Amino acid sequence: MSKNLCSKTRDVNNPYEVYRSYLLPDWEWRVLKKYQSPEGEAKNPFARWYCAVKSPNTFLNSWEYGDTYIRDIIKEAGAYKVEQ
Repeated sequence: MSKNLCSKTRDVNNPYEVYRSYLLPDWEWRVLKKYQSPEGEAKNPFARWYCAVKSPNTFLNSWEYGDTYIRDIIKEAGAYKVEQ
């Protein structure tokens, strides 16, 4: 099993990955920490990331922080990874 290279929490301005949505165009997720290796995430339907999220629903266009299920970002919101 591979090591989790994204296990340390990063700042919102230096995320591991950034995702945007086709279905929700004004939403952005910044992945600040991953709890499992990619292999572990693939096996776990409840795998989660610690994210900073910005949307039209956040206060004054600010970031909200918290754990998010990966499936909610990728499958439910139709998000894609933005090249950094």
